[in-house]
Amino acid sequence: MTSKKTRDLIAATLAMEEQEARDAGTLGFMGRALCQATLPHSKQSGAEFVRKNGSLTLSITAPSLIGLPYGSIPRLLLAWLTTEAVTTKSRELELGDSMRGFMLDLGMHPGGSDIRRLKDQSERLFASRITAILEDKSAGRRDLRTFGVASGATLWWNPKIPDQRTLWGSTVTLTHEFFEEVTTSPVPVDMRALQALKKSPMALDTYVWLTHRLSYLKRETCIPWEALQLQFGADYGRLRDFKARFIEHLKAVALVYPQAQMDVSPTGLHLKPSRPHISKK
Repeated sequence: MTSKKTRDLIAATLAMEEQEARDAGTLGFMGRALCQATLPHSKQSGAEFVRKNGSLTLSITAPSLIGLPYGSIPRLLLAWLTTEAVTTKSRELELGDSMRGFMLDLGMHPGGSDIRRLKDQSERLFASRITAILEDKSAGRRDLRTFGVASGATLWWNPKIPDQRTLWGSTVTLTHEFFEEVTTSPVPVDMRALQALKKSPMALDTYVWLTHRLSYLKRETCIPWEALQLQFGADYGRLRDFKARFIEHLKAVALVYPQAQMDVSPTGLHLKPSRPHISKK
């Protein structure tokens, strides 16, 4: 019997084949740096997390009192924040006047532990700082960019009463640096794909990365498993464990992005020039 997860993925694929994101009103965006190096998949004990993708290193830090963001929710939040920033061209974003309304915007089902998780992960993400380090060893050059996600946030949410409306809406003000980062040449994504893959942080990361990478790929290239593990699977101690999980999530991504041309081999993931998931207009 086909699992509910697979049925949801197939349904999302059929919807995307029938109507492109722009026409369906599901066009979203992600910042380029966040497509190449990502957040933790699971809860971290420390206050810093590092991902590496070739010459790019991304370091995420957070106050120890609050902790680092992790899992699918911060990824959905980043997609929503970036999409709103690109669409409204404003640093101050309205999160709605009820927690239930905002959760529905994210594709989440209000209720139970999800409410507490959203509030917790929102605070973790808004309190984080990101440092992107780009190295050019041949030229002896290193570029650094450091930015917080939000300069301020007001959350009038009561997890015990998610339907409660407030006199003042909840808002978040993006930092100038984060706003510039995510609105300068953002990567288009289909929000329906994010909703279909939201159960897995690795699947979300893989979809966003493939959407970005295949949008400019001109010739076949092989990404070694060791490099993919540094980028996506820092939580896995053994390469073979990471490889097995990555291939599992790659199958799910291939369902929502069937245009992606790729092959798995013992040496790595072979990417081939493919039609972008979001057509260029």
